[in-house]
Amino acid sequence: MFDCWKNVKNLKMKMLYVVDSVAVYGGIERVLIDKVNSLAELYHYDISLVRVYQGNHMLPYSIAPSINQIDLQIPMHQQYEYSGISRLFKRYQLKIRLKSRFKKTIEELKPDIIVCVKLDFVGILIELKGSIPLIVESHTLCKMEKNESIGWLRRLYVKYLKRCIRNADAVVSLTEGDAAEWRTISNNVFVIPNVVNLNKSDYYSSCNKKSVIYVGRFSYQKDIDSLLQIWGKVHLCHPDWRLDIYGDGELRDYYVDKIQTMDANIFVFEPVENINEKYCEHSLLLLTSLYEPFGLVLPEAMSCGLPVVAFDCPYGPADIVTDGVDGFLIKDRNIISFVQRVCQLIENNDLRCQMGACGICSSQRYCSDNIMPRWIKLFESINLKI
Repeated sequence: MFDCWKNVKNLKMKMLYVVDSVAVYGGIERVLIDKVNSLAELYHYDISLVRVYQGNHMLPYSIAPSINQIDLQIPMHQQYEYSGISRLFKRYQLKIRLKSRFKKTIEELKPDIIVCVKLDFVGILIELKGSIPLIVESHTLCKMEKNESIGWLRRLYVKYLKRCIRNADAVVSLTEGDAAEWRTISNNVFVIPNVVNLNKSDYYSSCNKKSVIYVGRFSYQKDIDSLLQIWGKVHLCHPDWRLDIYGDGELRDYYVDKIQTMDANIFVFEPVENINEKYCEHSLLLLTSLYEPFGLVLPEAMSCGLPVVAFDCPYGPADIVTDGVDGFLIKDRNIISFVQRVCQLIENNDLRCQMGACGICSSQRYCSDNIMPRWIKLFESINLKI
């Protein structure tokens, strides 16, 4: 039995990762690249990264040279140039082409396991995978549609995708709270937090600079309105402090214009590849999201020595932040409580440093050495069932 297990472990497992694209400096992109790099370079897996449509976009992060990169060149976004029946017809055309190229890719590569990082492709992969195990990575909340305003067609589509997910061999959620909801759909739900790009340098924030940082997209989910409302009140008490915002997104221009009318010492910057350097130049991080499947910026900032203040939204922050130890969690989206905690940290240098030091330690839960063995265990257990 032992010799058989050893032989299985020594096989070079062939993995096929499926994603829509890797084109922006985003959390999912960072996690994906770090994970496949680790699998290829440290665990010597045979990795193929299949992108549905990369186009002319350059990869935002460096990828291991041994990873096989494939662009299926199916511009699914083109369907949104149409409306009504024309959009449905265009979507059907694109989906037929996508299915054909998925089928060809799977037949040529013959992977041991397929990992789907985008829920929209689960239905097609279920049809084509045959006996190949399929793992679905959930980077959105199971009940995401309850947190955002989406049309009835999208709701029906999400319902269809969830039916498909029941046939996946595993669903991987990032938090226990979200996993509980996925377990109402699938019997094969696992919790594996994100691998976080932690600060690996010997340089940490001194927590003595009069600057606060926010990192994230300008989108509905991130609730930038609350961020600006909070900072407007903080600025009245501490006008010598500044807020630096790093992010892009569909609402960026709208909020940049709004910020320019506030006169509240707020500065907006483009996303950067090495965000840890920026964390180290600030003294605390704010997060105002309505919901977070994980909340990658929290352990990133904590690893740089920053205390954090975040709304206790579903579901990520409560898994990451220990309230009163390495940051503050604000209940019930209470703006006044949020402002009070930010001002408390601004006014107490010792508390900032103490919480920042605790954050450096607690963030190590999400280093690759702690998270990747959980993925390896899942891959090997599923592969043994084939």
